[in-house]
Amino acid sequence: MATATSRTSDRRVSPVFLGIAAIMAVTGWAVWTGFSADLGLAVFLFVTSGWIVSLCLHEYAHARTALHGGDLTIGAKGYLTLNPLKYTHALLSIVLPVAFVIMGGIGLPGGAVFIERHRIRGRWKHSLVSAAGPLTNVLFALVCTAPFWLGTLDGVPFGFRFALAFLALLQVTAAILNFLPVPGLDGYGVVEPWLSYRIRRQVEPFAPFGLLAVFALLFVPEINHAFFGLVDTVLQALGVRDVDTYCGQDLYRFWQERNALCEEVVSQ
Repeated sequence: MATATSRTSDRRVSPVFLGIAAIMAVTGWAVWTGFSADLGLAVFLFVTSGWIVSLCLHEYAHARTALHGGDLTIGAKGYLTLNPLKYTHALLSIVLPVAFVIMGGIGLPGGAVFIERHRIRGRWKHSLVSAAGPLTNVLFALVCTAPFWLGTLDGVPFGFRFALAFLALLQVTAAILNFLPVPGLDGYGVVEPWLSYRIRRQVEPFAPFGLLAVFALLFVPEINHAFFGLVDTVLQALGVRDVDTYCGQDLYRFWQERNALCEEVVSQ
């Protein structure tokens, strides 16, 4: 029998998430005001904490949509508290995505919340549960790029501008990758309910390897170029220039020597 989500503690926002959000707010303020002695370190902490916040919101969207779709066990599992430590695979959901941001500047999708799909009735509800996560990344990207597409960048310090651009790039890459109809990714979860039983059974064994296959394909130069070309096209449509994301990543990697052009712009 399903455990109903009725306790207040099942829905109370976790202090862990609030702590991460506080780090994002404080370091964002430090980047904006130039309060930090090391701008690169402040950008690193701001973007990393912001990325973790978006990962938590991504998984929360899956869980909340599943709850309304019929899976009443979601609350008892702690998924509605936004606590990343409650996820089924914290390594896949938090550690690896953060590591890939640090190493390669790409928003790697995670997979964390365990949803009891048999409790959800209706193909549309199943598709919506899968789509809810990457749609959160889309919304996060729109928020990050709002100053760009609204034309309100006057008065925004270049360091903060570049940090927002890089954080937006992570959200766009995560959304695009997640929406790919590849087994194991949310995009496949969107289309899976509409496939025949035979096809679903044939594809099921490949689900654990879907993300690895996508990641491996990104090492193919032609595919990598096409993927990041699509990312750049989306960002440019939102008013974000290549130099914004480039300098954002340059600042983020505070342990490396800073690009002279980005250094000159930030110091203005």
